[in-house]
Amino acid sequence: MDRPYPPLLPLALLALLFLCLLHGERAAAADDDLTSGTGDGSELWGYVQVRPKAHLFWWYYKSPQRASSPGKPWPTILWLQGGPGASGVGLGNFLEVGPLDVNLKPRDSTWLQKADLIFVDNPVGVGYSYADDPSALVTTDWQAATDATELLRALAAKEIPTLQSSPLFLSYGGKYAATLGVSLARAIRAGDLKLNLGGVALGDSWISPEDFTLAYTPLLLEVSRLDDNAGDEASKMAATVKEQITAGQLADSQQSWIDLLGFIDKKSSSVDMYNFLLDSGMDPVSADLSAASSSSPSSSNAQLMKYSTYLSSQAADSGSNTIDGIMNGVIKEKLKIIPKNLKWQELSDPVYNALVNDFMKPRINEIDELLSYGINVTVYNGQLDVICSTIGAEAWVKKLKWDGLKNFLSLPRQPLKCGSSKGTKAFVRSYKNLHFYWILGAGHFVPADQPCIALSMISSITQSPAS
Repeated sequence: MDRPYPPLLPLALLALLFLCLLHGERAAAADDDLTSGTGDGSELWGYVQVRPKAHLFWWYYKSPQRASSPGKPWPTILWLQGGPGASGVGLGNFLEVGPLDVNLKPRDSTWLQKADLIFVDNPVGVGYSYADDPSALVTTDWQAATDATELLRALAAKEIPTLQSSPLFLSYGGKYAATLGVSLARAIRAGDLKLNLGGVALGDSWISPEDFTLAYTPLLLEVSRLDDNAGDEASKMAATVKEQITAGQLADSQQSWIDLLGFIDKKSSSVDMYNFLLDSGMDPVSADLSAASSSSPSSSNAQLMKYSTYLSSQAADSGSNTIDGIMNGVIKEKLKIIPKNLKWQELSDPVYNALVNDFMKPRINEIDELLSYGINVTVYNGQLDVICSTIGAEAWVKKLKWDGLKNFLSLPRQPLKCGSSKGTKAFVRSYKNLHFYWILGAGHFVPADQPCIALSMISSITQSPAS
């Protein structure tokens, strides 16, 4: 059966695969943090050992538009990729919001125009980040949040001291942004961390697996990608996922969810779960990505690469670079400190599999906690996404216990336009510190599909001083 992610691996095989990925030469001793950068200080990158045997890679860009005043400080955005197991340093940077695209040409819509950017390969084991032993991989979102908190503590204290005053915004991140946001907020409130958390922006984020799973059938019926016969069976399979989540059978619910996606793939003529207007794998880049991942036994199925295939297809043209090619070639050469034997991959199978007992756990309570602290929470969702659909996002928002929810839901949406376009590009609703953006014409990866409105949105979220 085709699956969008690899089947779960036995622990013994997982350990064996991971040992094959262990890295040979190191640029410094195992307990050293490594930092490098450009001569003009516009870029910094490095490793922070967040705990024994666990090394997170980060890459900081200072905005050339940087300007601030006492009343409006310049913001910083920390970009976290989802997956789980996807590389923010690669995918988010070169395929979504970074200063250069996959062909290493300037991106007109880079978020660097509105804020400084930090990309992190999170959790440990993703992208350029690595662990010295498979036992160091995280098994919960909260462990990943603790690691990322330690990373930011180290960066604010030494490498990027502006983080102590610059408002920090967490963006995208699957469920990571929610748990990291709470981890940072608690540490700041306790006086253990000098950081200014400006807000959390959740882009098509996997906050409530139950609500997203239950939304698949009605959405795909509505857009004619499933018929009634298939819809009945898909609804039963989704109900099983819900029952297993409620019973705390999280690993079983994940397998049932994977089975449901396989059923949808078969009955919908392979609808792209990241954009229902497309068929999965219909672009020529799919073959390149599948070939690039063939060294891993669990990655032989082309369905594994759906996550990054969609992003790569948006940037593809005749003779273009591939993300795998630049990350294991010119970018690795530029950075210099990446372990010699480390092979960058779009998605990490070991990281994905290690989170099997946490992947289907909801994070609605964490959003409530952030709202209760007065922290700005923004939800933005692409109209064409299926995997984390707008219908599902609206459903979990309605489950919030936040005392402002009733007023939020009662307000009308405001239409948004962008640039010279006369058409409506999005809607937004805001009340106090909760904001929801409906992004029209976008799939799962909003900045890649609708870069103009995404840039306008992030400027508003961060209250950027940039014009």
